[in-house]
Amino acid sequence: MSQVSGCELLSMAFVLHCYFDLTGHRTKTRKRDEKKVYDPSGFRDSVIEGLEQSKDEEDVETPADLDAISKWLDIAGNKLDYRRYGEALLEILIAGGLLAPGGSIQQDGDKGPVSTSACIFQDANDLARIKQWDNVIIKLMRRYKYLEKMLSEEMKKILVYLRGFTEQHRTRLAQITAIWCCSGLILPNTIVVVINEHQVKDSIALNFMIEVLNVVKTEKGSASVLNLLKKSGMDAMLTELFPTNKRSSDNMKNHFVTAGLPEIVTYLSSIENAGAKKELQRSLRNSISEGQSTKEIIAELRENVKKHGLSEPEAVSMIWAAVMSAIEWNKKEDLLQEQALKHLKEYIQLFKVFTTNARSELVLCNKIQEFCYDNQNFLKCFNKIILLFYKTEVLSEEVILKWYKDGHAPKGWTVFMDQMKKFVEWLEQAESESEEESDDED
Repeated sequence: MSQVSGCELLSMAFVLHCYFDLTGHRTKTRKRDEKKVYDPSGFRDSVIEGLEQSKDEEDVETPADLDAISKWLDIAGNKLDYRRYGEALLEILIAGGLLAPGGSIQQDGDKGPVSTSACIFQDANDLARIKQWDNVIIKLMRRYKYLEKMLSEEMKKILVYLRGFTEQHRTRLAQITAIWCCSGLILPNTIVVVINEHQVKDSIALNFMIEVLNVVKTEKGSASVLNLLKKSGMDAMLTELFPTNKRSSDNMKNHFVTAGLPEIVTYLSSIENAGAKKELQRSLRNSISEGQSTKEIIAELRENVKKHGLSEPEAVSMIWAAVMSAIEWNKKEDLLQEQALKHLKEYIQLFKVFTTNARSELVLCNKIQEFCYDNQNFLKCFNKIILLFYKTEVLSEEVILKWYKDGHAPKGWTVFMDQMKKFVEWLEQAESESEEESDDED
């Protein structure tokens, strides 16, 4: 065995010392293996220092130079770790500093200021200026695309701090939120986080959303207001924006009208109307199924139609659907026609009461047409049903001719046209003879 010299032993000892620490653990000597300490405060200090350079030190009232800010943000991304501190960067650009829970600015700086006035909260004093700040953010997103996803997440955090912001800051936040919702820069469902108990009870969430929707209306029109509500899911949560003691339908509608958003009232009314019609139709179907007298059904239906402000065409549509869904139909086609006519005869008076004008009659014609087409067993019953309603004076010849000429639905038209051709020709001939007799009398 060869002898190891003293120098060699010293060299080996030095290598082992570098490889292991005094506790016997392996030391990480590679620079790439060393993890940087997460330091959002240090990042904030660097960003604030850069943003403050855009201001005139002798005149703190001068608005920030947004072109200078945009250029600085573009270049600073090469040195500052935007990917790691992206949400902190966006927080500073919106609120002016890092936010503590509740919405106040974190006061942990020992090297300089912890906030800047070169931000949306402090600098964007009107909608035009908000749009200029929007351009700054858009340019930043184009350069560093990963920040776009971070913006929606950051906004979800900021929007639960509304109570901690001043009214002025909430207004500016609402305006930029509306702009970003319109452009698609943030996801529509981001806004629903405003609904939480501590923001709802003092109407803070409600007032914030009113401002958002008014800006959306100004920028994109009424249709976009309803579009945002539906895409975000807020349409089903409008009631939750109001404090518990102010959730009556009338109060909600009055509030939206006063706020200049009547389209929301129209939308709420349509939902109520749809719910009322659904309930009425269910009740009507049950009354027919249970054999309630036609007289009683008419009385109840008249009262409900008046109560819910339904039109006669809406009522006759419900009557047709309820009458035809109230019984089990025979599956044999040759027996079905007899069953259908017998069943409908029982409710002729019900149909007659709610077809007092041509529009209601035409709606009924098309409901019959669509039903017979959608339920193929009834295809051959169509002309017999129309003839029944004609003979019992539910449908007039003028309306039938109007339906045949240009008032019909597209479903199965060629089939029903063939069925009705001879009857229509007979009606036209009878009408012509009647006109000739009238001329002779003159």
